[in-house]
Amino acid sequence: MTSSPVRIAILAFPQSTASTIFGMYDLFKGVGRDWGFLTEGNPGPELIAPQIVSTHSGSFSTANGVVLTPHCHLDELPAPQVVCVPDIFVAPGESLQNLAAELRYLRRVYQQGATIATACSGALLLAESGLLNGWEATTHWGYCDYMKSQYPQINVHPQRALVATGDGQRLVMAGGGTTWLDLALLLIARFCGVEEAMRMARLNLIDWHTVGQQPFARLARTRQVEDAVIADCQVWIAENYQQSAPVALLMHRSGLPERSFKRRFQQATGMSPLEYVHTLRLEEAKQMLERSDLSVEAIANDVGYEEAGFFSRLFRRQVGLTPASYRKRFGDMRRALMKTITDQAGT
Repeated sequence: MTSSPVRIAILAFPQSTASTIFGMYDLFKGVGRDWGFLTEGNPGPELIAPQIVSTHSGSFSTANGVVLTPHCHLDELPAPQVVCVPDIFVAPGESLQNLAAELRYLRRVYQQGATIATACSGALLLAESGLLNGWEATTHWGYCDYMKSQYPQINVHPQRALVATGDGQRLVMAGGGTTWLDLALLLIARFCGVEEAMRMARLNLIDWHTVGQQPFARLARTRQVEDAVIADCQVWIAENYQQSAPVALLMHRSGLPERSFKRRFQQATGMSPLEYVHTLRLEEAKQMLERSDLSVEAIANDVGYEEAGFFSRLFRRQVGLTPASYRKRFGDMRRALMKTITDQAGT
């Protein structure tokens, strides 16, 4: 903790989304100030001095068309203690070479002792910079497989919503979506104290993502088209995953020897055939848990598992919640949304 305001640079670039940039800025700006303002009518001293910085000296459009004017060029902010990188709107595999200046900046400030914190897909910039080599990491669940394959030196944790790693834990990454709020709270706690972080959580009704991000994930891979044999198998298994001995049926359909089939399937999808079948079954089970009142045993049977106990153990290991907990969390959310829409339609 420090007696002077913490200098935080929020890095902005055309591929970033404005909501994360401005959300972080507003949250940091209120630390120390807003609690006294709301509870006593007297704002307290601002404990963080956030600045939106960029390689662009003038205004530019961000990924969703919002025009942003940075406070200053990134070289004009001396020695930030923290640099926050928002999510980047690029497809997995899309080149980051047009962000070469940002990559050099991240390497430089990290060498100078700054903490670098990334939100969502912003972790791709850390990976591309080489700063994550040999360390743990996380990113949005939709980019985790790409990060694993493209940067094998990094130990990626898809299930975790927050990872702190690197020298002195100075590389901090949040997973997908609104986990940038967890990231911001962690930085507030680290630099301004836990009580200040708790105050901001209370003021802004922020709920910590204790279950990680796997419960929110969906099968992110698209159908393989380069290997026609495996593509055909994927189409078939999408409609027949509940059958017994599905891998043997897939191999028979492919007409390939066992070793060739498994090797080509792994290359095409990034999963073994059995892992792929399990993933499809669990995705369907999630939908059934959200949308129906069927028992866990009935759902297990419907998606292809004869033993409900095995299904429940597999579900918890892969998703991070028991089937019952998943139903309560997401089924209740779905029902609440539907009820609200129905009630509004009736008024």
